[in-house]
Amino acid sequence: MDLTSSQKKMLSGLIDLHQQTGDPIKTGDLATEVNRNSGTVHNHMQNLKSLQLVEGVPGPTGGYKPTAKAYETLEIEQIDDSATVRLMRNSEVIENVDVVEINLSSVLHPNICRGKIHIQGSIRNFHENDMIVVGPTPISELQITGTIDGIDEMNSILIIQVTDMTAPAEDSSQ
Repeated sequence: MDLTSSQKKMLSGLIDLHQQTGDPIKTGDLATEVNRNSGTVHNHMQNLKSLQLVEGVPGPTGGYKPTAKAYETLEIEQIDDSATVRLMRNSEVIENVDVVEINLSSVLHPNICRGKIHIQGSIRNFHENDMIVVGPTPISELQITGTIDGIDEMNSILIIQVTDMTAPAEDSSQ
């Protein structure tokens, strides 16, 4: 299914907020998350509802919830019991943001290593030049430290200049 960039942003924001609370998301809360006015968000939600990507929940505690089809469309895996990877920004642990994927590029270059940190959760509080620490990861206990060089808001990706990577080394004498 081909969605417009605005529809993807709305749907991604809805999924991020819904995963944080588990509750239906009100139009005003989503408008704040995606930096749009409530009327625009409401119109997008109606279109996404007709595409069966969101469902409306009526009543005072109602709002919108993403459907399973929404997760499929954005290729977001729904994991009920996933491992968590700590994410810190400027020495502060960030709550309600999950690290989904870490991609490292140019690791062979002795002076430059860049990485892409795909997150699930609100990306709006991250800014260029923020210092971040990701990890340790569950299996390799890798921890990455770096500075944000760019932000891909549409895909929830932080592009970082890696300044340090550490992981326990295996004892090769055994």
